[in-house]
Formats: sequence, structure tokens, C-alpha cells
Amino acid sequence: MAGSELSDRKKQILKAIVDAHIAGGEPVGSKVLMQQISCSSATIRNEMAELEEMGYLEQPHTSAGRVPSELGYRFYVDSLVEHYVMTAREIAQINHALKAKMSELDQILATASSLASNLTNYTGFALKPRTNEIVAQRYEAIYISPGQFVLVMVAQSGEVKTKNVKLDIPVDSASVAALTTALNTHLIGLKPADITLPILMAMEKDMAEDAMLVSPVMKIIYEMISESDGGDLKVSGVDRLLQYPEYSDKEQLQGLLGALERKEDLVGIINDAAVNDGGGVVIGSESSVKVMNNSTVVFRTIQRDGKPVGAIGVIGPLRMDYAKVLATLDGLSGNIADLLSGTQAMLTDQTQSKGERIEKHEEENKEERQDERRKQE
Repeated sequence: MAGSELSDRKKQILKAIVDAHIAGGEPVGSKVLMQQISCSSATIRNEMAELEEMGYLEQPHTSAGRVPSELGYRFYVDSLVEHYVMTAREIAQINHALKAKMSELDQILATASSLASNLTNYTGFALKPRTNEIVAQRYEAIYISPGQFVLVMVAQSGEVKTKNVKLDIPVDSASVAALTTALNTHLIGLKPADITLPILMAMEKDMAEDAMLVSPVMKIIYEMISESDGGDLKVSGVDRLLQYPEYSDKEQLQGLLGALERKEDLVGIINDAAVNDGGGVVIGSESSVKVMNNSTVVFRTIQRDGKPVGAIGVIGPLRMDYAKVLATLDGLSGNIADLLSGTQAMLTDQTQSKGERIEKHEEENKEERQDERRKQE
């Protein structure tokens, strides 16, 4: 197991270097570490040299300090990263935005992409994979006026599609109600290939004098299914990459932006990295896409009824704030799953109260330090 050869002090030094490099973006020297670790400068330098020999650190040739290597980041993510407690404001922002956009999976994922970017300050993305077989969970036909109605299809994936239908044949409210009943009686749970001629004939029989509606409506339904079959990728906050010196190389940035435009690249990374817990962290050259070798991709899959229906994540430099990113994506993905399942549950009060307890504890510590200074004065 990677990292098993590291002593507790080496782990402490490696964690401190990763945290400092994430915060400042500069190589980290022994003087910075002495403020956090109770060791001499010489001991810290020796430990840093050994960590470099073991492949966890790298030393830029222009600096005496060290930066984490990909191996160092990997061990940090797997073993050293601390649990990040989301603030009450961050929790409220997620809950409010998702609740307002819960009508369609497309809208939810677009909102999640923007939230992931805003909350982490990296580029956010949301992916709805290609769906080869759309299966309807419910149909609804809503009467508007003679000859006009709205057809709504709710897929088992949670996706909702609507069509404004105008026909030259007589259609009244009773006809539309009969159509809704026939569609939900004969088509629910069927794949497109399973909708056979006998099924259509049975629908026409049930529709009686309104049987002429079946043929044009089925054509519209196949169009809706076709429109739903392409998959989708929402990317937010691409301009945030410009804040980081890692993307100052114009050619490298253009390559990364090109990869984001080709959604197949991101789909491939997620498919390669997806694990049993529904997500992954892909660091640098672990990616199958060469232009992302200077970046980290963190994502969580979105599930409905135990089946994946999409993914959300962020893309940023290797020196990413992994603790905050992981907590944010866990909160987002959990909330989206609740919305899709119909529970509409918000982030738990337990999480909020834990954050409040931490804030209260920090406030108490601050007051104790102030009292201590007054006594010394």
C-alpha cells in the first residue's frame, strides 16, 4: 500500500507541504514548516529530502522549497485530507438553488455545475450520459385549446420532456384525457423497440372515436425520445482557470478547453475512474487525456433508484483544495439524489449543527486566547 513506509512525522510534513502549496501556490521551505511542526530546521530538511527520494515531493530547480508530486497528492487525497465541514451559508446555497430547479434533470445538473464552480472556485461540470434506451415512467397530456395540447413525458431517469402539439384533427379535453389514460396504460415501462403494432392497435381500440390521435402522437413521442438520446455536458466557470498560474501557458490552456468541448474525453475519464462509492479523484497523468495531465478531475455520480443518471464534478490544478471540493460534491450529489427520488430532503440539520458546534468552539477558543493575553498584560 502506497505510503505504508512513511513515518508519522513524514506524513505530518507531507500534509503540511500540500496544504501550504494549495494555499499559496509556491514551493514550500523548511522555515514555513517550522511554524507548524516541532522539529529543527535541519530535521525537517532531511525529512523533505527523503520524501523527495521516495517520490512524494519534487524540487523546482529554481527554488530551495519543495512541491508535492502526483504521488504526494494521491497519498494526501487517500490518507491525509481532513474532513471539510460546509458552512451554513454553503448548505443554504445548495438547498435553495436545487429546490428551485428540481423540475427537470437538465436544469438540476446545470444548476449543480454552476454551484460546484461557485463554491469551490474551480471549473464545474455536470454530465448527463447518453441514454440508449429511454423508458417512460409517466405521460401527461394537458388540454390547451381545440386541436392543441401539451404532451409531457417523464422518463425513468428523471428527465422530463414536453412538446406543444397542434393538430388539424378535432381534439377536445375529453380526447386529451383519453389519450393520457391510453399512453399510461400501454406504454409505461416499455423500451422504444418494445412498442409493437399490436400495442398500437390496442391503444386505438381504447381510444375509440379518438383513435386517429394515436398515429401523430406516437410520431411525436419518438421525436421526444430521439431528442433525449444525445447526452449532455454542462461546464461552468471556465474563466476561473485563468486565476491559477498553472494555466498561464496559452497552448496548454487551449488544449484543456478543447477537451472540455469534446464531452467524450470527460466521459472517458469518468468511466475509467468510477468506483463503487460513486465517484473518483483523477490526478494528473492518471487521466487518459494527455492535455489534463496538469489538472485534477474530481467527480461524484448522481443516482436515481440505484442507477447512475449523471455526474457532477470540478476541474482544477493539482494543488486543489481537496477537502472542500470533496465535501461540496458529496453535498451536491446527495441533495440531487434526494430531489430525483422525490424525498426533497435538504442537507441534514445534524450537518448544520456540527458546523455550528465547530464555529462555537472556535469562538470559545478565541475568547480564551484574548483572556490569556489580558492576564499577561
